[in-house]
Amino acid sequence: MALLSVLDLSPVPQGSTPGDSLRRSGALAAHAERLGYHRYWMAEHHGMPGIASAATAVALAYVGSRTSTIRIGAGGIMLPNHAPLTIAEQFGTLEALYPGRIDLGLGRAPGTDQATAWALRRNLNADENQFPNDVVELMGYFKGENGRIRAIPGEGQTVPVWILGSSLFGAQLAAMLGLPYAFASHFAPQQMDAAIRLYRERFEPSEQLDKPYVMLGFNAFVADTDEEAQLLATSVQQAFVALRSGTPGQLPPPRAGYLESLPMQHRLTLEQVLTCSAIGSKETVRSQVDAFLARTGADELMITAQIFDPHARERSYALLAEAMNKPTAQPLETAA
Repeated sequence: MALLSVLDLSPVPQGSTPGDSLRRSGALAAHAERLGYHRYWMAEHHGMPGIASAATAVALAYVGSRTSTIRIGAGGIMLPNHAPLTIAEQFGTLEALYPGRIDLGLGRAPGTDQATAWALRRNLNADENQFPNDVVELMGYFKGENGRIRAIPGEGQTVPVWILGSSLFGAQLAAMLGLPYAFASHFAPQQMDAAIRLYRERFEPSEQLDKPYVMLGFNAFVADTDEEAQLLATSVQQAFVALRSGTPGQLPPPRAGYLESLPMQHRLTLEQVLTCSAIGSKETVRSQVDAFLARTGADELMITAQIFDPHARERSYALLAEAMNKPTAQPLETAA
């Protein structure tokens, strides 16, 4: 049985503030810990009114203070936005505060628009080899292999590094470096099957990992009835349409009949981007999740649930845990 984990974008519902959302994220992480979820990750996005997790390491420091056993980490840090040394220090600090609980997922997208990427001092003209080099440099700081330049805290600490991706590029890099691979199938599923097949075929064992390990992003909206769950899902549907239309905003409340009201073009877009989703009662969702796992052979699902009402969001995660027989955290198998 695949492990279940939580991906939280710290959504900002209409009528609330980023501070409200971050405090709710801390509560959600504690809730997920009690339910037996394996990890709790936050994602780096910038300039988006509906997402509060831009300063990911800072937010994770707060989450760590609200939890005691669940693994916490980034899903992920967009490395082109940062100097590798800075991230090594940030996550070395988190590991020093919460030893044995920190994960570091790395992606190569900016997590924002081009203008904001420039403001982040990202080199938009970097060649495609820069991201792999930056990953290796970052890992070198944890190992103390970068000469006179040292990450303190960070050096000598064991912080598992993951490669995130939505294309074949990340799959190839994760396989080459022998790292676990997380695919963003919760919003970009088009190349999922090809990417995980390539990763498994080309995987080379490393000090961190002795065999391929695949985590897949997955949307889940669970309620007492299928109809109620479908209604909860309309918030993220509205958010995706707004984003693709160039008008991102805060997470809107559910809207009955929303999907049916859309032009066919938007309905097809939602059908494509939300392919990897389970929506319904416990019984319905268990069947959908089981089918997805049978198809992909994923070792772990990273569950995201952008639900307007924070109480309904917590209940969705609880119902999913019940549907999947209360997942029990187990350590990621690594090389000796």
